[in-house]
Formats: sequence, C-alpha cells, structure tokens
Amino acid sequence: MFVDTHGHVNFNAFKEDADQVLRRALENDIQVIMPGSQYSTSARAVRIAEQYEHGVYAAIGLHPIHIGEQRKVDVLETQSEDAGAMQPWESFETRAEEFDYEAYKELISGSLKGKVVAIGEVGLDYYYFPKSKVKREKIKEKQKEVLQKQMDLAGEFGLPVILHCRKAHEDLLELLTTNHLRGVVHSYTGIAEQAQKFIELGLYIGFNGLIFKDVPALPDPKEVIASIPLERIVLETDSPYLVPPAAGQERNEPSFVRYVAEEIARIKNVSLEEVARITTENAQALFALPLPEEE
Repeated sequence: MFVDTHGHVNFNAFKEDADQVLRRALENDIQVIMPGSQYSTSARAVRIAEQYEHGVYAAIGLHPIHIGEQRKVDVLETQSEDAGAMQPWESFETRAEEFDYEAYKELISGSLKGKVVAIGEVGLDYYYFPKSKVKREKIKEKQKEVLQKQMDLAGEFGLPVILHCRKAHEDLLELLTTNHLRGVVHSYTGIAEQAQKFIELGLYIGFNGLIFKDVPALPDPKEVIASIPLERIVLETDSPYLVPPAAGQERNEPSFVRYVAEEIARIKNVSLEEVARITTENAQALFALPLPEEE
C-alpha cells in the first residue's frame, strides 16, 4: 500500500477522467490526498473525495501564488532544460484571490466527517515576484499574513498543514516556531540542514518526481533523502506535474507514486516494501487516515 499525499486530481488536467484516475489508484492499493490551491479547487477536492467511501481525501487552502498580483506561471520554469514540451496544465494565470476564512471553514464543517484531512496547499513562494522591491516586500508580507490565517484555521480544527515553500525556507521556519502544527513541507527543495530543522519542529518532508530531475538552481534532493530518516518522509506525485521518467506519460497521476517509492528505496538502500510500509504509516499518522481494517 502507498499513500500519494499530494495529487491534484481536482485540477482541470483531470476534468474528463478524474474518476478513472482515482479508481486506477485505488485498484493499485494507493490512497490519495487532493490539495486545493484556491477556493474553487478546494471545494472541488471536497466534492470528489465525498464520492468515495474510503481511500480518497481532500485538503483545502489558498496557494501563495494566488496571493497578490495576477501573473503568468510556468510550472517547469525552475526545472531542467530537458524537461520536454510543456503541457497545457503546466502554464497558467494566477487569480489573485483573497482568503475568506469563513468560506474555507464552511468547507470543513460542511463536509462528510474525515474527508478534509489537512489545510493545504498553503505556504510561501518568493520565486514569482515582480521586479519592484516595494511590490516584492508587499507581496511577501501578504503571503505571511494569509499563511498565518490558514495556520489559525488548521489549529481551530486540529488539522495538519501541507506547506508549499520556494526560496522562503528560513521565513517559513521562523513562522513555524511560533505555530506548533503538524504538517509536511511538500515537494521539498531546501537544503539538508533546513530539512533537519523542519523535522525538529515535528514536520514531515514530501518528495515527488522532482527527485528524478537535475535542476542546477536547486539542492540535490537525493542528498536530502539520504540524510533524513525514512520515518519523516512521505510520498507524493504532485499530479499532474513532475511525472517520473519511467511512467512514460506526459501527465502524472497518483498511480505513479510507486516510482518515487522505488527511487527512495534505491537511495536509502532499503526494500520497496520497507519504504511502502513506513511512508504509509507516516501518512496515516500525519493525516489521521483510517487504517485498512477501520474502513
């Protein structure tokens, strides 16, 4: 059994076949958590999760790229030059959304029990910034303000947070020292020393298909994986993005989380079964997922 702790099957890339994709994952003994990135995708994640008796869950939140000015985002912009042709879902306009605490709160209280398992995808992203220093600082402070509100929401409901962090690891660490929450730093791109600091704060570290890529601007994730205990790692795909090369597809999906597990097993020189068991236990503990016999 595996848990894809971060698969955006609630995104438009899966508009026509979300049910097929999720059933394929469940048939392969893979559970899925779908994080939102704004209100509409958060609400969609909840609606989709409620259609399944077990194994499919939602997280809700406002992603930092949707805070501040509307702008063009290319998902592969900081990845390797040989990433291949860009797919339609890998380039989009952000929507400059305001965070509505009560609306997100209603998504939790109005959902079926146990279907909203986290607040996410939320965090800090200092990559997509305007050139103006004044505007940069304004957006940075706005991101921190909105993240704090979403951490407050997590605290109110006793939920963990799924954290996006790009070029902002020290600021995120500072915020987390005053907010004692469970959570995961998703799609980790920091250095090993920072990963250890997150772990000391009680967080998990999430890895996906980025571990197969050579990105000169980023620390080598393989070195981070080798340096931290398997007991603090969770698996993810970040579908539809970051497809593992061995999948042979243009669009990622939760069923491909196995490739990430295989690579982590290779890096840590342990069996795939051990990676599956421990990372599943980690996900179950972090997100309070029911054990198979409880479902």
